[in-house]
Amino acid sequence: MPFCEDNKNISVLIVEDSPVVRDLLISILDSDPQIRVAGAVESGEEALREAKRLHPDLITMDVILPGMDGLEATRRIMEEVPTPILIVSAAWVSTEVEKTFRAIEAGALAVLEKPSASSVGIDVRARELIRAVKVMSEVKVVRRWARNSRGEAALTVPDDLDVGKVVQQPFDVVAIGASTGGPTVLKTVLSGLPENFQAPILIVQHMTQGFIGGFADWLSRASHYPVSVAVNGQEIRPGHAYVAPDGLHMGVNGFGKIVLARGEPDHGLRPSVSHLFRSVLRAYGKNAAGVLLTGMGRDGAHELKAMKDKGMLTIAQSRESSVVFGMPGEAIGMNAASYILPPEKIARMLKKLNAKQPPADLRGVFRRPGEANQDC
Repeated sequence: MPFCEDNKNISVLIVEDSPVVRDLLISILDSDPQIRVAGAVESGEEALREAKRLHPDLITMDVILPGMDGLEATRRIMEEVPTPILIVSAAWVSTEVEKTFRAIEAGALAVLEKPSASSVGIDVRARELIRAVKVMSEVKVVRRWARNSRGEAALTVPDDLDVGKVVQQPFDVVAIGASTGGPTVLKTVLSGLPENFQAPILIVQHMTQGFIGGFADWLSRASHYPVSVAVNGQEIRPGHAYVAPDGLHMGVNGFGKIVLARGEPDHGLRPSVSHLFRSVLRAYGKNAAGVLLTGMGRDGAHELKAMKDKGMLTIAQSRESSVVFGMPGEAIGMNAASYILPPEKIARMLKKLNAKQPPADLRGVFRRPGEANQDC
């Protein structure tokens, strides 16, 4: 089904087998003056054919389709006609959630929950969809930047990664923030860490509500690293990663226990990276590492600068490896990152630095709050 509105400059191909949902997506996207629905199809085979014919700026992809499903269609499109793909999926269907994250692993950029005209908050969902389409449609431009023009090369770590010259400060916990493009980067980072990694990892990944449990399960399987959704009061342990749950800020106290809170959104977000970084700074002083990965916006950038100023190891993802260079770019712009690295080198740095330390239980990882506050 082709559409012709030449005055709109972002072209979108919709792949959705439900006529009701397809019409709703068309209505939402057509309501924006910058977006043009170039076509709407109902199968993976049609999606591949129309992607080659129309060369849209972005594809919205359902994962459960007749014939070739959305996962296989994503793989084929990324192999044959690379195009930004936004998965629009049903969070309440477990098989669909599993395929959603496999599609992200295959090259899709992000996931949004499938809108429903009868659902509460349809206006919010519509705004989220329009915003995501506008941001994702620009990803191809970011990926064409082979080199940056902001002097990042001076801060990258050489291939031999001489850790002894990089930093002397040990860390007892790693705090990571990510948004758009984060799932596959987190997979790369965690996959590069050993089973005996001597620090707990706390992760805030911006994601549409309803998908975080499936994301944690997928990330654990895909990276072969233990990952779970954080529980309030849970003791964090080395060799494990904890993901902030839907709708709650995640922090940690000086006793090494998870603290979840339903406070005000930070940067319009809950959970927020900023909240996590502030909490880690209060609880651990300089004995922590902060990592800011790909994502839109500026969540966590100022707090990463505070962590660096306190003497922590701080890392921002490099421009050329980021899907969206918003969050790490903001941090780099304010000199918040000690090092600017692609995902593989982030894992190598954390691994080598952690290997230089004695086991966590011999260092007294979980200090009393008063002891940590003396550093703040």
